[in-house]
Amino acid sequence: MNARKARELGARVASLVQAGQMKQAYTLLAPVLAERTPFPVLGRIGKLVGAGSLPEVNAFLKYVASQRTMGGWVVIGGALGAQLGRDLAGAFARCHDWIVMADVWYATDILGERVPGPALLASFQPALTLLEPWRADANRWVRRTVGVAIHFWAKRSRGAPEHAPQAGALLAFLEPMFSEWDLDAVKGVGWGLKTLGKHYPDLVAGWLAQQVVHRQRRHRALMLRKALTYLSDGQRARATGEAP
Repeated sequence: MNARKARELGARVASLVQAGQMKQAYTLLAPVLAERTPFPVLGRIGKLVGAGSLPEVNAFLKYVASQRTMGGWVVIGGALGAQLGRDLAGAFARCHDWIVMADVWYATDILGERVPGPALLASFQPALTLLEPWRADANRWVRRTVGVAIHFWAKRSRGAPEHAPQAGALLAFLEPMFSEWDLDAVKGVGWGLKTLGKHYPDLVAGWLAQQVVHRQRRHRALMLRKALTYLSDGQRARATGEAP
């Protein structure tokens, strides 16, 4: 399916959703979800659906979530992403609830890269405030999403010097999570640190030195290994207190 056909299908699904015809809308969408449709195509459909009236859209997304298809999470992520500019807190709340409902790593990563990740780019401090309680959430997938969102921010910032203060703020934000012990959550947080390290290696090396060398924080070996991925030998030595 090309971009034009995706727009046409998205518009048709969105029209049915706004008319309250949820089952008809899903019937139209279901064949696309059953195929190996590229994520960008599904995201376009989701954005068109998400642009509609919130009550109707959210009722439809709840139905899509109940079907638990991989492509459905992409549509939901695209739709929630389209809501960020007019209902930031609501989009975060729904994202949180559907991450818990999905209870699987790929839905977590799909939603994290489409909702809180883009929110950090567009509305850094408000998004960070909404993300704050997720760090200590009882659900491991929600905690994992924090790292996924920061990975997305770092990937898109691409090491631009003007974003270095925000990168520093994100490292400070992740500090309580350096001692995360659940392996699924560690993978997400480590992913965020890994991508920050790719684009802001000196900042990450200094931050790791504080956690590992000076404060001797308890941590998973995987967390540190991921954070060190893109650092130079000298930066690794600084981060771990070991000779290069």
